[in-house]
Parts: sequence; C-alpha cells; structure tokens
Amino acid sequence: MGKHSITVGEIEMTITNPEKLLWKGVTKADYLHYLTKISPLMLPYLKDKPLTVIRYPDGIDGEAFYQKNCPEYAPDFIQTIQYHDHKSIICSDLPTLLWLGNQAAIEFHTPFAPFQSEDPSEIVFDLDPPSQKAFNLAVEAAKQIKIILDRLHLTGFLKLSGNKGLQIHIPLPLNTFTYDQTKTFTSFIANYLVEINPEHFTIERLKKNRQGRLYIDYVQHASGKTIIAPYSVRGNQSGLVATPIEWSEVTDHLTPLHFSMKEVLKRKVSPFRGYEEARVEQPFQEILSWLIAQNKK
Repeated sequence: MGKHSITVGEIEMTITNPEKLLWKGVTKADYLHYLTKISPLMLPYLKDKPLTVIRYPDGIDGEAFYQKNCPEYAPDFIQTIQYHDHKSIICSDLPTLLWLGNQAAIEFHTPFAPFQSEDPSEIVFDLDPPSQKAFNLAVEAAKQIKIILDRLHLTGFLKLSGNKGLQIHIPLPLNTFTYDQTKTFTSFIANYLVEINPEHFTIERLKKNRQGRLYIDYVQHASGKTIIAPYSVRGNQSGLVATPIEWSEVTDHLTPLHFSMKEVLKRKVSPFRGYEEARVEQPFQEILSWLIAQNKK
C-alpha cells in the first residue's frame, strides 16, 4: 500500500498505507481528509485536554485498543504532559491530529477539564438508550432537560454520541467548581427525570436491570473519566460521528444514522458556537447554593 509524504504547516509527515480500508468503502486517506476538513471545528474541544484514543490498526473489523500514553516512537512535534499516571498526548493542532489519524486513532476521548485544572470545566449528561431503535427515548430525555435548563437560565449544548444516544454539555467557569459540587446538581437532575418518568428513564448502572429504559449517566462525570470529543468518529460499522447539533434538530425524525463523516462535513457551522461565552455567564453558583440549602432541610 506504500507511503505518502505531506507537509502540514512546517511539519513534513509520512502517511502510511493511505488505501487501507478502515471502514467498508472508507480508506485511511478518506478518514484523514475528514480530519483535515473538520479540524477547525474539532480542535477547540481537544485543546489542552489529555487524550485517550481508541486505535483500530486493521480497521474497525480488527482488534481495537485504548492508548492513554504517548508511544516512544512519536515524533518531536507531538506535545505531551504528565497527567495522573500517564504521559498524555495534547492534540491542539492539525499535525498532531493527522499523525494520530495515521495511527488509525478513530475515537478521541477527553476528560472534563484541561490539564491545568483538576476541577471540571463542563458538566455532561450522557443519555444512553438501550439501542438505536430506542433513540426516541434520548430525544424525550433531551427535551425534558432542555426545559429544566431554560428554567434555570443555564445554557446547554447538545451532541449525538455517535452510537445510540445524546450528550448534553453545560460549560462552567474555569477553576470554580469541584466534581463533588457538580454531582449535587447532576444527581438532582437525573433523579428528578426518573421521578417524573420512571417507565422510560433510569439511573440503574447494571444493564440487566434497566428493563428497556434509557440510562441517565451522571456518575461518569468524575475526575479521571472521559467523554467522546465533539466531531470524533466512532468505531462502529457506520462510521458515525459524535456530532454537535442544534436544539431545533431534536425532533421525532432525528436519528444518529444521518451523521456520517460525509454528511457532517456539509455542516459548516458548529452548534457549539458560543460555548466559551456561555461558560462565564452560567448562573451555576446560585443554583448550587439553592440545592445545598434544600439538601439541608
């Protein structure tokens, strides 16, 4: 399959086996094209985040493995930091993104904070239905959370998980709140949703006990845990993308199956625009203080 040299900025890179199939009908060259085109929208959400990737060296039908540590053979331009027990890659530029893509890194997972902080810079609710066929449950849960966020004057940003669910990101002021404090909020919202709709929603972690209900995962929002990054492709047969979407797109017609790499590249504007502005405007302290007061009653 050979090699191919490219120059990105001032970095000369070698692309190996560009014709290797990563998905049916999708080569590594196709995947690198996607990463190049989507990089202006994707990189802001990778910046300064210690990276965990899932690599598929033989394509998504082959064996996959998690990579938290930067390999010894990484070129000098790859930025790393010591993060907890790992020498983690920081992917803040296109050469790093393409180098990882050439390594068949398909899924990009990040923690909830930049490496400079141990406190969360966002809250994420993961709405996980039992199957893609039950995606309507994720739509229903997202609509309910949107009503709550609007009442609380909080701004949330919505994305498809790239598999079968939806995820709601709520940016927070940097270095302001702890995971214990955000859990006060996430547990309240999750329990409230289950209380108003116990037939469809659950916080039961064991899949066998969920009985076809959507799992509202707030426990995953914790130090050391990660979430799929916006615009990352997933290692599933369809090559679906964890795509940010507008709240207006949350209808009964919404399906993850419409969000392949090819389709996502047609979306020129990120629905996550305004994320940084929302971060500093969130009235989260007021909400947290009220919740703490309620818990003391």
